[in-house]
Amino acid sequence: MSSPFTSTYPATRLRRTRQADWSRRLVRELSLSVDDLVQPMFVSDSTDGREAIANLPGQNRVDIERLVEDAQAANELGIPAIALFPHIRESDKSEDGAEASNREGLVQRAVRAVKAQVPDIAVITDVALDPYATHGHDGILEGDLIKNDETVDELVAAALSLADAGADVIAPSDMMDGRVGAIRQAFESAGHHDMLILSYAAKYASGFYGPYRDAIGTKAALRGDKRTYQMDPLRREEALHEVGQDLQEGADMVMVKPGLPYLDIIRDIREAYAVPTLAYQVSGEYAMIRAAGERGMIDEKRVILESLMSFKRAGCAAVFTYFAADVAKWLKDGDV
Repeated sequence: MSSPFTSTYPATRLRRTRQADWSRRLVRELSLSVDDLVQPMFVSDSTDGREAIANLPGQNRVDIERLVEDAQAANELGIPAIALFPHIRESDKSEDGAEASNREGLVQRAVRAVKAQVPDIAVITDVALDPYATHGHDGILEGDLIKNDETVDELVAAALSLADAGADVIAPSDMMDGRVGAIRQAFESAGHHDMLILSYAAKYASGFYGPYRDAIGTKAALRGDKRTYQMDPLRREEALHEVGQDLQEGADMVMVKPGLPYLDIIRDIREAYAVPTLAYQVSGEYAMIRAAGERGMIDEKRVILESLMSFKRAGCAAVFTYFAADVAKWLKDGDV
């Protein structure tokens, strides 16, 4: 980004507009609002009530009844959407993750409950096999190989079951090739013409996911790593290829994950495609800020807000963040 003109001191003193609160607010190009927030939530079938997640301080696994309560609270704060992630019983897991498409499965029942009682909040549902697979991978594992096309078939079945349950947005996060097109075609054939697809188009093989894997119960089960399907952190241009392919296949919005370490990718996508681009401020990012805040190393609230402002500056339409409820309260109270 280059300036269209040059100027010299003292004719131009760039500090002039920084001197007062009113002038700083007046000249901002961007703003942060509750409309920018998506609250991730963990629903569990092995919890009665709430269970604190040790590595995500302030976050809980909840049963469906409490999930509905939390969705109502988010709605009252003006948060436009929640994103559901499951923690299922070990007995329901299998090598092929078939529980993902069970029409009476945990997430499907949770979607129906939330939409019945809090119809005004959008429900975004993740589509991947890792919460349902005994091996912790996002796809069907054969030896050391993730089977792409066989996985896509399972993802399509899962997506249809979630759409039928009433989900507002289907978000495939698995990084299999061709899954967006297959899901879109299945939606068209089933009459789900207006179903939104948020594709995790640029999802990197990252070390920032650890607390999340604890939260959904896959960390201990994971065999090997996910580098054969998640992106290499040193690939930048490939992200544009991934996004372009998913848009051609029918994605309405795209996701970059993780968030703060990949602000350059967000900006690249916005400049190249001008499509709604979201980021996931992932569990590791959240945990680091919380830990530093608890130790008094940083002004936690200020850093939370600054991190979200950086997403907006990079070009994000919205951000998945575990801080959503806190930030929404601050915004509602005018405490920002």
